[in-house]
Order: sequence, then structure tokens, then C-alpha cells
Amino acid sequence: MIRQLSASWFAKLLGGILILLATLTNGAIASDFPEPFSQSQLENSARIESNGHLVLFSPVREVNNEIRSETMARLPVSGEGRMYQLNRDASRDQARRHYQRLLQARGATTLFECSGVRCGRSVIWANRIFGQAMLNGRDSEQDYLVAGSLEEDGTRWLTLVYTVTRGNLREYVWVEHLKLGDRAVVPGFGTVSERVFGPLIVPYEAGFTYRFDWATSDRGNLRERASEEGALVVLVGFSSLGPEESLDDSLERARGAAESLSEILARIGISPEQQKVLVVGPLIPMENPGRQGDRVEVTVISR
Repeated sequence: MIRQLSASWFAKLLGGILILLATLTNGAIASDFPEPFSQSQLENSARIESNGHLVLFSPVREVNNEIRSETMARLPVSGEGRMYQLNRDASRDQARRHYQRLLQARGATTLFECSGVRCGRSVIWANRIFGQAMLNGRDSEQDYLVAGSLEEDGTRWLTLVYTVTRGNLREYVWVEHLKLGDRAVVPGFGTVSERVFGPLIVPYEAGFTYRFDWATSDRGNLRERASEEGALVVLVGFSSLGPEESLDDSLERARGAAESLSEILARIGISPEQQKVLVVGPLIPMENPGRQGDRVEVTVISR
């Protein structure tokens, strides 16, 4: 009996110590730059300080020399980017799994990931997104992920990991670890309040009908969040103000878009009773470049 009690007491004590260490460690390492993959060598690093750093949460494409992505944001960040070259006997797959394990241990949430040609053209990621020509490689042999982690004090971090195989078969990893500004709005990664999800930015084109530019994954995430008991879905309609356009016309365009998107949400299972539609039009300009023009911003507020 004494031995059983001693063993039970020891197990509880050990468990408590492990939980305490995990808590302290997670709080401490969220801000640390991710440990490099052991079979890689640091090639260069760059300090990143920006009020509008471009981060993509969907595949990239280029149209008329402009970067296009279904979900992207220009964010206030401070941090660092580092490029590593993999040893010849290592692989991108091993490096990717290494960083995925690190992020999982930190409790990070993967906001988007892609691989191969689904990511878009490697040359755009290399030159237009990261500004690192060495990352220009094979479109079929690349992958990208972006994850968000949260410290106990509410500080938010983004970690971006991009790997690629170049034409000479050398393989590289680019890692960005970024502290987010207090007012940064990150698609799929809420603010300090865990009750708020969003806003999800849904651009639209107005014509005979409204055409919305959003990904299937966005709809799935929104439906999942809205399925929680007591969740409220708020749709806010924004619009630009054309040179010859009246304020009333601009507001009406924003109203039509918000109501049209509301009907779409109803068809995918989000009842009108749990939705609230607000119309702002051009009346509240946003400084964030990712929150400009004709769009509906969708936010889910849990009970």
C-alpha cells in the first residue's frame, strides 16, 4: 500500500513538473527564432522591420506585373529572415518536418500551407515576395507554410517557412519569424481575444450580380467557426467612392454585396438569424493596404 501511494504521489509530482516546464518553455520560446534544421548551413540573414510587410495566406500568381493572391495582407512586423542551404545528403521533406514539429511544440496554428505547383511560380516567391533571388527554383519542388503563435501576454508571432530545389539540385530553406504589431489583422489568426475570429476579407466585383473572390478553405473555416453555439457572424460591407459616384450609390453597392454574401452564407448552413449585416461603404477608410476597396469583412464572435 505504501509503495502504491508513493508511486502515485511520484507520478503526480513528475506530471506537475512536466506541465510546469512545458508552460514555461512555451512562453519562453514563442519569441525565439526557430532552431535550424541540423543538416543545413546558414547562408545569410536579413532584419525585417516594416509597417506593411507582405504575407501570403494563399497561392501566388502574377497578373499584369502585379502580385495576386486570394488571401494576403500587408502587416506591421518586426523580426528576421534567414536562408539556409541543406547538406547534399539531406532533403526538403526532412527540413519541412523539422519546422512543422517545432511549430507544433509551440502550439502554433498553421494558417496556410501548399506544395509544388499549387503554390504558384517559384520565381515570384523568390523575387517578389521574399526578395531572395537564390530561392528561385523548380515550381514542382517547393513548399510554403505560415503559422501563428501566441504568447501568454498576448504577443502574436508569425513564422513563414519556404523550401525549394534549384535547377542545380541544391536545396534551400527560407524562414521568417515576425512579431506582429498590436493592430495587425491576420486572416484566420484572431486578435488577443479568442472570442473573435477574423475579419475574413472577401473582395467583390459589382455588376448584374456580385462576384466574390474567396477560397473554398475560407468558407470551410467560416462555417466551422459559425457552428459553435451562440456564434454571431457579422458582415460589414465596404466600398470605394468613384470619381463621379454619389455617396448613396457607393453605400448601396456595399449594402448589396453584404446582403448577397449573407444569402450565400445561408445556403452553406449559416442561418440568417445568427448573422448581422452592417454597411460602411467608403465612410471609414483603413490604413492597412489589405483592407481597401470593394469588400465585405466577415467576423465571427463566439459567445
